[in-house]
Amino acid sequence: MQLGVIGLGRMGQIVVDRVLEAGHDVVAFDLEAEAVATAADAGAEPADSIADLVGRLGEEKRLWLMVPAGEAVDATLAELEEHLDADDVVVDGGNSYFEDSVRRAQSCPAAYLDCGTSGGPAGAELGFSLMVGGPEWAYEELEPAFDAVATGPDGHERMGPSGSGHYVKMVHNGVEYALMQTYGEGFELLHEGRYDLDLEAVASVWNNGAVIRSWLLELCEEAFREEGTDLGDVADRIEGGSTGTWTVQEALEQEVPLPLIYTSLAERFGSRADDGRFSRRLASRLRYGFGRHEVPRRE
Repeated sequence: MQLGVIGLGRMGQIVVDRVLEAGHDVVAFDLEAEAVATAADAGAEPADSIADLVGRLGEEKRLWLMVPAGEAVDATLAELEEHLDADDVVVDGGNSYFEDSVRRAQSCPAAYLDCGTSGGPAGAELGFSLMVGGPEWAYEELEPAFDAVATGPDGHERMGPSGSGHYVKMVHNGVEYALMQTYGEGFELLHEGRYDLDLEAVASVWNNGAVIRSWLLELCEEAFREEGTDLGDVADRIEGGSTGTWTVQEALEQEVPLPLIYTSLAERFGSRADDGRFSRRLASRLRYGFGRHEVPRRE
């Protein structure tokens, strides 16, 4: 198949690379010429504008957006609108708010697929987990691309109608917050407790057969190996929070109690007061592990 990719940051470049590796054709565009050149070096056909990209696609256009959530998505769709019709398909692979995705699906002249994407840059080699919402026919049309970008056929699924993909991803991120908080608190007790422990060794043992083994725990092990048991100069500041906030807001609207996710969100906001909590420092380092987010460092 032929796929147009708009937005060539870390995640967008991975989409390009994996689709190309699967033997498909890619036309690529980004506002940064250097990013377009990188995609071209990988084998994509470069475009110098959105209009140019669309002109290089066939009659039935298949587009994947990897631009920042919010205004950038709306601006890109506005520029695409005159070039699209009902036979075309647009995938929004960013972390958009699900209600925005519902609104966009209603106004977009093409079939609109909201695609929650999990795995982060660190998961590029294995592929991502994709949670997709939108028309079933459009999902089936894009399955070759989803197979390529995900871990394979088992790594993606249509969740339901428009908005459901980003809704599931929103809740996924709330769960992620709570898991990071739980690991952080456990290791904080071990760090501050009565024994002088090698926390890398603890994480390693837990990762071999223990009930709580996971990729996040593997990233804890990586953090202690690279930063030391005391996490060196990693600061007590956890960035991010939008998807966790959306999850808690939705829980309040639906009257569903989420005490662990709410507390983990509160801890994330509390970290900005910089009171030195070890658990927050570990959560901050874990964000680098799975998403290569910048690690704030102490002076």
